[in-house]
Amino acid sequence: MILIITGVAGAGKTTIGKILAKKLGWKFYDADDFHPQSNIEKMRRGVSLNDEDRRPWLEALRRLIGQQKSPAVIACSALKQSYREYLQEGRGDVKFVFLKGDRELIRERLEERAGHYAKADLLEGQFGALEEPEDALTEDVSRDAEAISDDIIRQLKLLERGD
Repeated sequence: MILIITGVAGAGKTTIGKILAKKLGWKFYDADDFHPQSNIEKMRRGVSLNDEDRRPWLEALRRLIGQQKSPAVIACSALKQSYREYLQEGRGDVKFVFLKGDRELIRERLEERAGHYAKADLLEGQFGALEEPEDALTEDVSRDAEAISDDIIRQLKLLERGD
């Protein structure tokens, strides 16, 4: 199984993804590591990415997913349904978890964030591009990351599956 943790910047994808991977003994990948440098520089300047910017990033992630022979967790915004469909194409074992939070909470998190290129000035673009998934497990990000990860494991029966 490939579990993709989605949501806007600041929702907690990396934090929760790392917790899940550790609890499950799975590999963890942060989709931010797959952005071309031009995307990172654009986001550092506070400019939101468009579909054309995201294309090489999504292609790299799709290659990563296609190469997986063992279970993995990927922290990836995957804001649009078309992105999720592209990442899932050809793999029946890709599941999504959507981390949902209100703008004010996410803004507070981004303003407190240190050492990451995605800052609060990208928030409106993130919410503007977001198409909330209907086919994903949705988790409220106002809760503790440990509780969220435990709920994901329980809801998806991940420890029972042996993936």
